Amino acid sequence: MFQSVKQAVSGAQILFVAFGALVLVPLLTGLNPAMALLGAGIGTLLFQVCTGRQVPIFLGSSFAFIGPIIYSMHTWGQAATMFGLFCAGFMYFVFAAIVRWRGMALVNHLLPPVVIGPVIMIIGLSVATAASGMAMGLAGGKQVIPYETSLILAAVSLATTIVVSIFARGMFRLVPILAGVTVGYIVAAFMGVVDFAKLVDAPWFAVPAFHTPEVNWAAALFMLPVAIAPSIEHIGGVMAIGGVTGKDYTKSPGLHRTLAGDGLGVCVAGLIGGPPVTTYAEVTGAVMITRNFNPVTMTWAAVFAICMAFFGKFNALLQSIPMPVMGGIMVLLFGTIASIGLKTLIEAKVDLMEPRNLVIISVVLTAGIGGLTLKLGGLELAGVGLCSILAIVLNLILPKRSATHDGILEGQDV
Repeated sequence: MFQSVKQAVSGAQILFVAFGALVLVPLLTGLNPAMALLGAGIGTLLFQVCTGRQVPIFLGSSFAFIGPIIYSMHTWGQAATMFGLFCAGFMYFVFAAIVRWRGMALVNHLLPPVVIGPVIMIIGLSVATAASGMAMGLAGGKQVIPYETSLILAAVSLATTIVVSIFARGMFRLVPILAGVTVGYIVAAFMGVVDFAKLVDAPWFAVPAFHTPEVNWAAALFMLPVAIAPSIEHIGGVMAIGGVTGKDYTKSPGLHRTLAGDGLGVCVAGLIGGPPVTTYAEVTGAVMITRNFNPVTMTWAAVFAICMAFFGKFNALLQSIPMPVMGGIMVLLFGTIASIGLKTLIEAKVDLMEPRNLVIISVVLTAGIGGLTLKLGGLELAGVGLCSILAIVLNLILPKRSATHDGILEGQDV
């Protein structure tokens, strides 16, 4: 009995660590936070079924899909976006099949750092304008919240997030987003920016509103390549948690099973109207600090997330967070995502003096930041999806430098 209570408390602690990032994605994309909680809970439980509950991983909302969801929602609507996200989950199954068939060799051949790095950078940079707009109180080009007030709130939430991420210790260092939102919300309440009317009117218990997907192949084609980055992120996440626990989860239960479990969670999230899920580095950090390696802890975290999805007052509280507060967090968050892409290139020592590498990175960054769109009949490719395809195709067709160059014999380094 005592052991069960201890695991339950540990599960609540895991959800607390993951919570800020978990609900941030739906708040930024216009999706229902309740569905994010429900999708994360169900997705984690399905992951545990696929992996035999061997891996202490919690699945939460994926940042990689923020920009694509915003674009898709404006272009095709929520029902079509949900179908696209559902289809994106199948990319994980493709990777799972490749890993089962050929191991990581083929994945590394198709997706080397020179492909993954710039694509990750586009995930962050493509929505940088939206972050700045929210920080200034702009919505749809209109000043929704006074400019000066917006900048103060954005600065407070951003500063708090930075201070906690750099100077906090222990578990508190794992919740910078939650800290930034909390302090920003309190300041906004004192400034009279928070609308408490909907919070007062909201019921204590409420069944989340489910959204039925609408078949739209343009949205599906747009979303499929987006799943490449979080799929690679998943592989890194599994290896990271293995390094913490001292177990090789790529062998048992196997990387193909963890990928399939994550993909199943993404599919379910799309079906119910929530953001796609992915492994959380914050949770891995919590596991490292607490030294609690029991996967049952993640089961409890998932159950608590599902229960919170039906707490009407709580979800109304989340939706009452002023836009500039979220904008301040986004300024740091999206820049951080772009920095991870740059870190990928640096760690792999990608040589930008080699023309093919320079071409791949340059084309991807310009197409992504510039908003290049490829229209094929009724289908449209843009953003991360188009950039992923461009990067993969260029990497496959451009020859690597191996012949005589500038009078230097073949095989010598130039």
